[in-house]
Amino acid sequence: MRIGSRRCLVCRCQGTNPLDLRALGRVAEGAEPEAVYDHLCRTQIESFRRAVAEGGELIVACEQEAPLFREVAEEAGGDVALRFVDLRDRGGWSREGAQAGAKMAALLAEAAVDSEPAPSLELTSQGRLLIYAHDESAFELAEQVRGRLAPTVLLSGREEVLPARSYGFPVFRGRILRAEGHLGAFAVEVEDLAAAEVSSREVLRFSAPASRQTLECDLILDLASEAPLFPAPDKRDGYARPEARNPAAVLRALLRLTDLVGEFEKPRYVRYDPAICAHKRSGIVGCTRCLDHCATGAIRSVAEAVEVDPYVCAGCGSCSAVCPTGAATYHSPSPAKLVERLSVLLSTYAEAGGERPELLIYEDRHGGPILTMLARLGDGLPARMLPFRLEDIGLVGFETLASAFAFGALRVLVWVPPRKREEARSVAGAVDMMRAVLEGFGWGAGRIELLLEEDPERLGELLWRDTSWPPIPRASYVPLGDKRQLLRLALEHLRETAPEPKEVLPLPEGAPFGTIRVRVDGCTLCLSCVGACPVGALVDNPDRPMVRFLEEACVQCGLCAATCPEKVITLEPRLAFGALARELRTIKEEEPFHCVRCGKPFGVKSSIERIVARLAGSHWMFQSERQIALLRMCDDCRIKAQFEDEQRPFQLGTPRKPRTTADYLSDRPRGNGEDPERS
Repeated sequence: MRIGSRRCLVCRCQGTNPLDLRALGRVAEGAEPEAVYDHLCRTQIESFRRAVAEGGELIVACEQEAPLFREVAEEAGGDVALRFVDLRDRGGWSREGAQAGAKMAALLAEAAVDSEPAPSLELTSQGRLLIYAHDESAFELAEQVRGRLAPTVLLSGREEVLPARSYGFPVFRGRILRAEGHLGAFAVEVEDLAAAEVSSREVLRFSAPASRQTLECDLILDLASEAPLFPAPDKRDGYARPEARNPAAVLRALLRLTDLVGEFEKPRYVRYDPAICAHKRSGIVGCTRCLDHCATGAIRSVAEAVEVDPYVCAGCGSCSAVCPTGAATYHSPSPAKLVERLSVLLSTYAEAGGERPELLIYEDRHGGPILTMLARLGDGLPARMLPFRLEDIGLVGFETLASAFAFGALRVLVWVPPRKREEARSVAGAVDMMRAVLEGFGWGAGRIELLLEEDPERLGELLWRDTSWPPIPRASYVPLGDKRQLLRLALEHLRETAPEPKEVLPLPEGAPFGTIRVRVDGCTLCLSCVGACPVGALVDNPDRPMVRFLEEACVQCGLCAATCPEKVITLEPRLAFGALARELRTIKEEEPFHCVRCGKPFGVKSSIERIVARLAGSHWMFQSERQIALLRMCDDCRIKAQFEDEQRPFQLGTPRKPRTTADYLSDRPRGNGEDPERS
């Protein structure tokens, strides 16, 4: 069968995976019985070889035997691009497997969505391993890997250590102060670094220590630090920090490090556009969402923007999910591609006859094994529950959740690994905003939940819970544009079809949508806020003193409030719709002041009069009426008036006549027949 240009091979897995050919036929060409296999990975493997020989793109509906299929394809030598999709554990192996035809059709269609390859970085590791430990157990570890790695042992000095019988590696003592870098390029700053004395007898002695030194290495095995040397240590490639008192954990970590020698490719996860970043203007800090949510510390503030270190970035996607302007965007999948997958999944499910779809968004590394366990030992997934798999749960943003409901999801469960409770704060924030929208529009409470669950039985209870909400009409728009445009499309649909449509919905604190409140009596129309706004939400009028606001563009970065010299601006997170959001509204407007000499408008009338009232008669420069009038003139006229003033404040006066030697000689007294010219 085919989905577009891609051929699909589906298998009943020896009759255990029921396939609804009628449902598959609604989205795929050629869903006849002869196009479906019963034992593709074994007795019918020749059919797979023939499909590989044809080349092109091939979708195989089996993930369990993917390694075998890749091996066979490599042996066959065909020019084929393989994709795998699991229809069995996520669909057929269920208490409702016989009713899961629409779900399987949707999963096949989602697998056929084009993916975006992310650019890659090159990392090189020469195998220089630094083992940081308290005792002589580090010597044994270094000996075990000496043939594959180049170890260096750094002892903390906390304990006395017996000398080794022989050393095939450098040994030092010192205390690590800090470390930075990544796989293949770590730099470790060490205090009191001292080399081991070769003449040590009973206790290992060391030479005179240096104050501070920096050691460079490719890999780090940390068995001595009280706290991790890096934030999110499990995400820093090349850095291992197992429990030192657990020999099995230490050996597993050491084994993983021995594989990290050579050249590697790492995806460049994040695309960053400083031109639309709302982090900083003129040295004043505004939005810090990406900095606040980056678990690895890969993002730092530089100059007027931020900088993303692609070598440290672990690809959690939180920065992309929380960035209000789209300055930080995930390469693959991008927000648009993620929403496209959702659209295809939910639309195909409906077209294949599915009803009341529910969505389970999960991270494959955590949720995949548990869902497999449910399928093999429990009731599996309900036929209406559509699994939406992500590489990292941090990719879930407000636009993802809103689009899911816009395309017809009855309920959305966001399954966060418990170990990522703190790391996934961005996801929790998106869930809170989506909950406010659904309840505000009258769609009902409980339609979206954040799950922190590892118990398969408890998870099964949550997945199979009956729901009674009315369905949300499915949107028909094509998901195009950046993340903010995608979100607007989804929210407009949810509002148009809502039981209680409203023009304004309050949002939780910190939401990237909202308005500003200005205490207009204190505003001087200095326009500092206009100059600071990075997204054009605040604009002026070149013809008259005025500040206008476009709510749809506001990202609540706070730069306007931080920049305002009068401190009269506050933020109010909310969602507005219709003309209130899309049309410029005037915050404050005043009459311009006209120059008393030439009539040209300049400044704000109230500001000029306030300055005159403040300085006239109380400042030594503005005592007379003529001096006070200077305050009511434009720049050009003020300069002209000052030059015309009787006091001529800028006149230098009559220049002095230079005196020459002859002048000095002529002043000397003449006498005794002296000739002044000769003298």
